[in-house]
Amino acid sequence: MKTTRILQDLLKKDEVLVTAGAYDALSARIIEQAGFPVVSTTGFGISASYLGRPDVELYTMTENLAVVRNIVQTVKVPVIADLDTGYGNALNVMRTVREFEQAGCAGGHLEDQMVPKRCPACAPTVALLPVAEAVGKIKAALDARKDPDFLIIARTDAQGQEAVDRANAYLEAGAGLAMFISKAFPTYKELKNFSRQVKGPFALGYFETLSYPSWLKEDWTLDGLKSIGTKMLSYPLAPLFAAAQAVHGVAEHVARHKTIQGLESPPRMNHEQFAELIGFPEMTELQKKYMPVD
Repeated sequence: MKTTRILQDLLKKDEVLVTAGAYDALSARIIEQAGFPVVSTTGFGISASYLGRPDVELYTMTENLAVVRNIVQTVKVPVIADLDTGYGNALNVMRTVREFEQAGCAGGHLEDQMVPKRCPACAPTVALLPVAEAVGKIKAALDARKDPDFLIIARTDAQGQEAVDRANAYLEAGAGLAMFISKAFPTYKELKNFSRQVKGPFALGYFETLSYPSWLKEDWTLDGLKSIGTKMLSYPLAPLFAAAQAVHGVAEHVARHKTIQGLESPPRMNHEQFAELIGFPEMTELQKKYMPVD
């Protein structure tokens, strides 16, 4: 079955689809093996891992595509790509959607910021496109796809009532899901109240450990999120931050002590576990099959 169809079927289930952000093929494999039915990519993480730079659309569409193509080829589950702003106007969006669909993605989400974007996880303010222009980009994305099951998620980086109004405009334009970021609603109560106005299913992207209040710091449940119309809950930064902390701890210890002795935290995989993770046993069997050695 096509991964686009698998993703659509997952969204039809009476539950919230939870995803975590992959920033390269290895993180995608780990996320898949952890049991996630879908892998979503994170532009924030790709910019950090690929360039070592902030997520301000410094990397190009083709650089993002190269990373995402490797992710798609590594995992078997559907991949939802972070398409940023589509890298330009509506015509640029059309090429972006076609390229990522051809790469094997099951869907992608587009943002309604001005180009080049500012990362709302870090920037105090962002500049949004006029609604009509943002709607045009969603319509262009829908027309560009060849597979009608390729999921177009329309993310708004607006807050409060404007976020709801924009989400409804994007849903009316044909987006499969609207998407809010956690910064849009300072409290879960506010999210719940505003959700009554949303005229379709929506996703939530949680940007953790920031200085602004977040509804995810309050008492909430997946059933509660489901009851207000949430179809997807995404944690785009959790794997990236975990990896960065682990590498930082190991590097700092070895740089200081010139040895790995005494290195207990953060924990590390052993060689055998890592080899299994990246598929060495499978590769060894293929070598035996096709490359016999006397």
